[in-house]
Amino acid sequence: MANVRDYLKRKKDRPDQEYRISYREKIKSHKFTIFYRTILVLVLIGAIAAAMYIQWKNKIYTQMAVVASAEIHITQDAHLLPFAGYLLTYSKDGAGCMDIKGNAVWNQTFEMQNPMVDMCQNVVAIGDYNGRSIYVMDTGGVMGNITTNKPVRDFCVSSNGVVAVVLDDTDTTWIYLYDAKGKELVYFRTTMKDSGYPIKVSISPNAQLVCVSYLFVDSGQMKSSVAFYNFGDVGQNSTNNYVSGYDYLDAIVPLTDFLDNKSLFAVSDDRIMFYGGAQKPVVIAESLISETVQSVYYGDEYVGLVFISSESSSRYRLDVYHKSGEFRQSIEFDIDYRDILFREDQIIIYNESECRIYNSNGTEKYSGRFEKSALVLIPQSNAYRYMIVTPDSIDTVELQ
Repeated sequence: MANVRDYLKRKKDRPDQEYRISYREKIKSHKFTIFYRTILVLVLIGAIAAAMYIQWKNKIYTQMAVVASAEIHITQDAHLLPFAGYLLTYSKDGAGCMDIKGNAVWNQTFEMQNPMVDMCQNVVAIGDYNGRSIYVMDTGGVMGNITTNKPVRDFCVSSNGVVAVVLDDTDTTWIYLYDAKGKELVYFRTTMKDSGYPIKVSISPNAQLVCVSYLFVDSGQMKSSVAFYNFGDVGQNSTNNYVSGYDYLDAIVPLTDFLDNKSLFAVSDDRIMFYGGAQKPVVIAESLISETVQSVYYGDEYVGLVFISSESSSRYRLDVYHKSGEFRQSIEFDIDYRDILFREDQIIIYNESECRIYNSNGTEKYSGRFEKSALVLIPQSNAYRYMIVTPDSIDTVELQ
């Protein structure tokens, strides 16, 4: 009986202590087990996803299959351009936009002698060189039209429909900014004596920055000047909104364009220049060019210069630069090209009958021939799916 009493007394003094300690340890151990199993599962899922991504990124496609087709009629004098996933057609008599099924999204009639086109994202401007009218449209329809009081020499459009226009006068060249409905926003004058003749104008997508390439003669020497104007708050206190600029001796700079609101490139006959800055752009990189540039193509991230190839097995060489100015790679190719497209991770080179597609690392993803004559190739939102415009159809194709 004494032993029983002692046991009951000890139990009363330490009720279930050993049991509670053991139970807590088991719960703690169980939680750690679940945690480590969860981490292991996540790591395995990540490894599988990474392996699938690498396999997809390195996949080589061998076929281009037609998954849908729609009949269309293209007039003989029409020019065709990719337009934000749609097809833009234009001529002297008007312009139109078609979707992937061949349906007309909008049509606009006009009369122009020498129509010119500029695009920014889902906005397009069509104007008459040496004329006095510019129409502004987006993928939804006509936004408005601009009527100028002087002949149009050059223009460019922003993503919100603001248009920068170079207008010619007897002894003065004017640069105007209009909104899509034709309202004058701001303007300034340039002269050959003070700044030179503007040969190219470009505008940032948000319409805050304008870049003008001038050509002038200084002390008997030809020079080019790339000038930047800020029409936001920063440029209000500067004369003519001029905020920065760079001169280039014995060079012509016929091409400048914005890649985004703070990245711009320019190409002269002896170099490619990259500028950066959302307020006062500065030079961030330059690369000298010793060969003749055949063509220039660009997208949101990359700029490509085409040269005649020195390799016996290739006709052309495409030098690719990132918008930071970093040289990325050279791609040798052996087909005559109608167009070169930069689309996210893809570099697409094609003509009427053949197509080459590379990724941003220069790996050839596809090489093949079209079943029908291709007038325009337009990448779609899905990777490796395209709209191909032929003389009588719009075909949706997919790489396999």
